[in-house]
Amino acid sequence: KKDALESLRGLVSRVKNEGLSPEQAAAAARSARESEAAVLYKRYQDRLQAFNAVDFDDLIRLPLSLLEEDPELAPAWRERIRYLLVDECQDTNGAQYRLLKQLAGPRGHLTCVGDDDQSIYAWRGANPENLDQLALDYPQLKVVKLEQNYRCSGRILRCANTLIAKNPHVHLKQLWSQHGDGESVRIWACKNNEHEAERVAAEISYLKQAKEIPWSEFAILFRGNHQSRPLEKALQLLRIPYHLSGGTAFLDRGEVKDALSWLRVLANPDDDAAFLRAIGSPKREVGGTTLAKLAQMAQQAGYSLSRAAEEIALLKQLTPRAAAGLDEFTRIIHRLRDLSERATPAELTRQLVEQSGLLAAIRAHCKDEATFAKRRENLDELALWFEAAKGGGPGELAAQLALLTHADRGEAGNEVRLMSLHGAKGLEFRAVFIIGCEDGNLPHEHSIDEGSLEEERRLFYVGITRAKERLTISHCAEAKRWGEAQHLLPSRFIDELPAGDLQRDGADPELESVQKKERGRAALKDLAAFFDA
Repeated sequence: KKDALESLRGLVSRVKNEGLSPEQAAAAARSARESEAAVLYKRYQDRLQAFNAVDFDDLIRLPLSLLEEDPELAPAWRERIRYLLVDECQDTNGAQYRLLKQLAGPRGHLTCVGDDDQSIYAWRGANPENLDQLALDYPQLKVVKLEQNYRCSGRILRCANTLIAKNPHVHLKQLWSQHGDGESVRIWACKNNEHEAERVAAEISYLKQAKEIPWSEFAILFRGNHQSRPLEKALQLLRIPYHLSGGTAFLDRGEVKDALSWLRVLANPDDDAAFLRAIGSPKREVGGTTLAKLAQMAQQAGYSLSRAAEEIALLKQLTPRAAAGLDEFTRIIHRLRDLSERATPAELTRQLVEQSGLLAAIRAHCKDEATFAKRRENLDELALWFEAAKGGGPGELAAQLALLTHADRGEAGNEVRLMSLHGAKGLEFRAVFIIGCEDGNLPHEHSIDEGSLEEERRLFYVGITRAKERLTISHCAEAKRWGEAQHLLPSRFIDELPAGDLQRDGADPELESVQKKERGRAALKDLAAFFDA
């Protein structure tokens, strides 16, 4: 039901992006689904009008409608807007292009800047053909090609040029650079997502030490944010600061922070900050008044909050409900602490989410099963992060928590960037890693099935041209889907890159041997810094 509603909402947005009214959308419908969307569109617009409201699509559609329907309005605005500059023209949709024509008029005093090779937003209505349409609507149009690239090395540019040449073009261009050839583009064949993430993190650690590249000059690009989890784990374990753009970092998700607060209390009863979060996750009738009394008693006695919570004298000062909630919390803590003496951190985490009531509280607050499943999956993933720890006991738990929660955040903004390929557009970095380059992911399986690879190729092109000096492209041999291992093939786009500019795994054993030694020394330096911290 939710997916069906999202699909209909997408259809409504699409017809709005083309500048169609509900009546026009109904007339243009070519299927029962589109007719259903047109009916929903009409009801939606009636509701918006009743509230005297508009949505984002209306901010273009409604002015366009006025300009097209009133013969005096468009000329008046053309007198006010004598010259027009349009940036990112390849990302305009149908309604935006029609608005552009209304404002520019037949004189066409306009400058449009765009790159058809970077049109990657068709899924939200962008129409790169608008660049081609300009030449038809304005025959006097003068085309100026900006072909010198000031960012990338020669090898990276040759890869980009060769790749994008597979797409059809109205205006052919050949990017060039004065930076020299630079390093070969590396192609990594990895076993699985975890192996891929570990290699990326280790290479970043090495380059930071050996080449003194700031954290902020590294970017890891992927198709979707769901691919970030193994990366976050690998970066955390090497104490590499990172920032996840366009999403919430795994360890910053609410249910994960709740579970970690419980684990921190179990590992260190004197951690008052963890205690305050854990006792409210889930809520146990322990409110602000109770916590204030608890804090006062702890301060007077020189206790931690956790120890003060066990004082019978405190319980006598509380209401029966508050006392019961606090007593229940301490009983669960004792039970889990006993378990922690013999269980591994992973086993303890799985038991904790059940016995603490976290899972039951999440289920009660989730509106649908899909949301609950996603949040439960996050807690399952947290347990998996601890799988490497085989031993049990508070010491092992404390060590694992230290690795996860005490990564060096560095200076503000000086962090490795994790982001989607779409989100990376317009940015640049000295070292870029594009992960998950397998058929079915990049290009996406839907594009393969539909035979529409051009936008997928443009997306890969955008990723490649984010790199200034170093570019690494990786793919995995297998991945788990629905609990089963699935064999993967490298992206077909990798074979479209010029072989002479690539260095594949095993291509230069002597060089790889030297690099491994250097990376080993860098790793030892990191390890020494960890124990000195």
